[in-house]
Amino acid sequence: MTLITTNAALKDFCAQLQNSPYITVDTEFMREKTYYAKLCLIQVSGADKNAAAIDVLSTEEELDLTPLWNIIKDERILKVFHAARQDIEIIYTLSGGVPAPLFDSQIAAMVCGYGDQVGYEALVNDICKLKVDKTSQFTDWSRRPLSPKQITYALGDVIHLVDIYESLHKRLEKKGRSHWVLEETSKLLDKRLYEAPPEEAWMRLKLRSPKPRDLAVLKELAAWREIEAQRKDVPRSRIIKDETLLDLTYQKPSSEAELSGIRGISGEMAKSKFGKAVLAAIERGKAIPDSECPQVNITPPLHQKYVPVVEMLKMLLRITSSENDVAARLIASSDDLESFVKEPEADSPLNSGWRHDVFGQEAHELLEGRMALTLDKGKIRKIRL
Repeated sequence: MTLITTNAALKDFCAQLQNSPYITVDTEFMREKTYYAKLCLIQVSGADKNAAAIDVLSTEEELDLTPLWNIIKDERILKVFHAARQDIEIIYTLSGGVPAPLFDSQIAAMVCGYGDQVGYEALVNDICKLKVDKTSQFTDWSRRPLSPKQITYALGDVIHLVDIYESLHKRLEKKGRSHWVLEETSKLLDKRLYEAPPEEAWMRLKLRSPKPRDLAVLKELAAWREIEAQRKDVPRSRIIKDETLLDLTYQKPSSEAELSGIRGISGEMAKSKFGKAVLAAIERGKAIPDSECPQVNITPPLHQKYVPVVEMLKMLLRITSSENDVAARLIASSDDLESFVKEPEADSPLNSGWRHDVFGQEAHELLEGRMALTLDKGKIRKIRL
């Protein structure tokens, strides 16, 4: 077992990784009490399974992670994760970069017939023929010293990922689908996924029957809360809860007395700097010109004439998913199918890349009456007309 607690050891380990064709990566972090994830441990293994757990909270000396970030950003080395999004967010927040090129074993497993969002444990069971000991999964990774059991568990994540990657990579190469995974994982490299602009914070909250003026007030309140949460590095709810934020949006108090009448805000809070900041945000929202108030585009229900067509496409999707041993959700969502039926020639995931090759082309044939579905000996089959 290797636990890295010094800068010298980290530099030596990263030097060993420089010639590896790929590395497997995982993180252990805490987020219950902070806005930003608190990174506690980074586990990395080379293709040779020479793995190390890098103790970001080392009590021996403060670690400079620059050598590791240089490896993560090295485009000659493939970075392998499982369900990479949260790990990438942490890496991007701390280093300013994303781990390209990237291989996500969860996405690869969906392409290889493991179904929707297959878990890491299921892949270890099936590919490595091992049972994961999960007793350390929810331990407090910020406490020091780490126990041998915790370190063994953490290193196992990246060591097993070597075998998972090798197995999935071979299957993808054999089926000619490696580019499918690269196409999907490239979306995870968009840095905008890992940024939280305060001016967009309102979009994650849902108002009943939203009106432009309500949205303007909500936008200012949510932006203020986001800035405060980021500045203090605490969860949003520690600043003000979602339900209180929505009540403020509907009620729009304009005085300390009115503010203290909002559920979740005491008279003392209303008189404090907190209360003044909340009232100021509400006033900013009220002052936004009508023409600049946010609008919510409400998608109308699918017209009845499209419903049977969408159902036929869903059946075709299930057949295609089964034939190709690919998770149906990865090929197309219900929204994708509805948009496609309404505008078949529009810019759509089904009109480009591997999705067009495996499903979109046949979806066009079905819509144009050049393909039919039939029941033959208890099985649904496709017939070209």
